[in-house]
Amino acid sequence: MLEKMDEFFDARLDGYEEHQLTCIDGAEEFYPFTARCLPKGEVDILDLGCGTGLELNEYFKLSPTSRVTGIDLAKGMLAEMKRKFSGRKLTLICGSYFDVDLGREAYDGIVSVESLHHFTKEEKTGLYKKLVTALRMGGSFILTDYFALSDEEEAMLRAELIRLKKEQGIEDGEFYHYDTPLTVAHEVGALKNAGFMSVEVLKSWGATHTIRATKWSCSDEK
Repeated sequence: MLEKMDEFFDARLDGYEEHQLTCIDGAEEFYPFTARCLPKGEVDILDLGCGTGLELNEYFKLSPTSRVTGIDLAKGMLAEMKRKFSGRKLTLICGSYFDVDLGREAYDGIVSVESLHHFTKEEKTGLYKKLVTALRMGGSFILTDYFALSDEEEAMLRAELIRLKKEQGIEDGEFYHYDTPLTVAHEVGALKNAGFMSVEVLKSWGATHTIRATKWSCSDEK
């Protein structure tokens, strides 16, 4: 039975961080690695699907004066994040990052960890266009997520989600929890189609990869 995205995560809040850190290969390494990839200092960071802010555990040690905006569907996750980082400069938004106005050149860096594997290439391309607009010149989007190992796996998971939604009478546009990761190649394609000038895979841990997508700078026009 599919569960609504916010209800799924809030129902698992008590054991969420332990699960993320112990049940995903490489998690103890990729959360700190992701933090190290972000700009430091008095900068503005946007965290998509922030959850309880696991990568921020390390990031705020490295950059305590940074301003972080977190977006998540789950109210309980945001409440826990606020509690954990009560002394930091946080702006928390309960909602869908597809719908929230991200502004223009508002952020020095954008990050998302283990959140975007629920969406299609087309959905992500539209979101990624918003990220390009929201980033300042030379800023980067750091994506750490897990990916399908083949086109066949990607297609199979998407087909199964469609079947389950039809079986339960779920309309398109509603957020329900079911993992449908893209392949790395399709993810890179979505980022490039959205307008990122440079897209590179930085590191991987099994099926999880960290990708850096960088917005063009003035020098790129020369």
